[in-house]
Amino acid sequence: QVQLVESGGGLVQPGGSLRLSCAASGSIFRFLAMGWYRQAPGNQREFVAGIRNDGSTNYADSVKGRFTISRDNAKNTVYLQMNSLKPEDTAVYYCNTRYDLYDYWGQGTQVTVSS
Repeated sequence: QVQLVESGGGLVQPGGSLRLSCAASGSIFRFLAMGWYRQAPGNQREFVAGIRNDGSTNYADSVKGRFTISRDNAKNTVYLQMNSLKPEDTAVYYCNTRYDLYDYWGQGTQVTVSS
């Protein structure tokens, strides 16, 4: 069993920055690939960024160069640093992992980019 809890969302102006955190339970965290997804009203949930257990990363083209995913295995936490935020980044952001062929999701945290 894996429990995920996101935090760090909020309201920010265009061009601003925000850092999201996802705290995970369990001693197996260091073996898991982690990802960030987002979903805006009326849209499909989309992949944002991922990090594997070896530390390698990948990003959606829409956020490449602006967002950075990282992990701290000692703290069982994955982060998403978001810079140069745009209104189109507005969405609920979810943390995700897969364990024993089951997808685990956090409750989501709202990010709103508006002037």
